Parts: sequence; C-alpha cells; structure tokens
Amino acid sequence: MVQNAFEILWKHCSDVPLEKAKSYLFTVAYHNMIDHVRKVKRITLVDQFKEEDRVSEQKVHNARNVLEGALKRLSEVQRALIMLKDYEGYSYEEIGEIMNLNPSQVKVYLHRARTHLKEYLVRMDNVI
Repeated sequence: MVQNAFEILWKHCSDVPLEKAKSYLFTVAYHNMIDHVRKVKRITLVDQFKEEDRVSEQKVHNARNVLEGALKRLSEVQRALIMLKDYEGYSYEEIGEIMNLNPSQVKVYLHRARTHLKEYLVRMDNVI
C-alpha cells in the first residue's frame, strides 16, 4: 500500500505542492487501506465444497463452432466491430476511424451486437 501511495504521488507530482506531499501520501494510503479492507471482507475462502457445488470438468468440443455460428448471425458491421474491439483490442476512437463511424455509434452498435450474441449463446440448445 505504501509503494502504491508513492506511485500515485509520483504520477501526480506536478499537481501536489511540496508542502502538502506528506498529507497527500497519508490520504492516499488511508484510502488504499479502506479499499483493501472492503475487498477482503467480500472474499470468503472455503476449504471444502459441497458435492453439488463442484463444477464437472467436461470439455466442450463444439465451442468454436457455436461461437462461429453466433458471429455469422450478426451483420457485417456488427461482426467487424466485435472483432476489432474484443479480438484486436482497438479503442472506440480507432474503430470509428476504421469503420467511418463516430465513437458513440461504435458503442451503440457494439452494445447491440453483444446483446444479439448473448441472446444466441445463452439459449439452451446453444449453451457452450
């Protein structure tokens, strides 16, 4: 936590006056500690699991086919957006430049494409 506080101070050194650096470090460290405590509270570790809670290790052989089928159901624009964002990792702005769309259109079209994929993939006959 201390190292993280110093890292944050380093990133914001131009914004923090020298005489306020000590109090800034304490404040950042305090907030990091609060975040850590909240995170640890949520996590409960269990040594033994009930038999019905265990996940069986069944390999899915048709996962690729199901995903390809789901992608084929999308329009060309939606498929291209999904591939550029989720597979290639481009930003919304970069995708907008590539596809001649503005970033808000990219977000809307991606949301719609992901909704269609979700609806298709969660049906029982298509469950991966």
